[in-house]
Amino acid sequence: MHPDLFQIGPLTLHSFGLMVALGFLCAYFALGFMVRRGLFPKLREEDISRLIVMAMIGGALGARIAYVCEHWTAEYAGQPFLEMLRFDKGGLMFYGGLIGAVLVTGVMMRIGRMPVMQSLDACATVVPLGHAFGRVGCFLNGCCFGRVCDSPISVTYPARSPAWWEQVGAGLIGRGAPESLPVLPSQLIEAAANLLLFAALAGVARRKPSEGLLSGVYLVSYAVIRFFTETLRGDPRMSVMALSISQFLSLAALVAGIVLMARSRMKTGDA
Repeated sequence: MHPDLFQIGPLTLHSFGLMVALGFLCAYFALGFMVRRGLFPKLREEDISRLIVMAMIGGALGARIAYVCEHWTAEYAGQPFLEMLRFDKGGLMFYGGLIGAVLVTGVMMRIGRMPVMQSLDACATVVPLGHAFGRVGCFLNGCCFGRVCDSPISVTYPARSPAWWEQVGAGLIGRGAPESLPVLPSQLIEAAANLLLFAALAGVARRKPSEGLLSGVYLVSYAVIRFFTETLRGDPRMSVMALSISQFLSLAALVAGIVLMARSRMKTGDA
């Protein structure tokens, strides 16, 4: 666990913020490479920066708003407003970020008369790459930790880490414990799954599929990944009828993805 990489005077470089920034940077270069290879023929190279910036702004706002709403009672009620804006310390909900990014980019693409569906397909292809970096940032920050499990891949977190505090509160360890009980590295498991998903989507993109297929495949695939990884999580989760909020959103994403894939195949049949 390394939430703070180094500090120079009042400036602290947080590992989570760095990994998120690297994720956006890698997504930018990957998307640029694909556009130059002609995988998204309706997009121009000058469109890439606008897409990434719009997705970054919408994603960051949506992710933070969703996280604050989900954890309002436990973490933010009575806190100063500025504390709710501390993106650098973690505390982002991915599905909120995805919704925010789609809304902002969708509106701006309409205004800028950009090809909406192909732009969304392009973004969907590289989102898992950026997301993988973000999950590594979660691992370094100590948030989104897995459930207690003594397995060969389990890790322990130091005293006063989020996992340690959760286990102290649950009575699993005492306040004198030097570290947490072993937990699953759910963040790294999801990061690996996202990298595999990126590789698969990039492979599909090379075949230049009909518009909407990449977005549909991404939503269906990530919905399955996230529904499963939620069962590995050990951090506090808001739940309804035994399912977490993210699992309910995964089901919604699954349905949306299936609709997009069916719509894409119908267009292919009409062509």
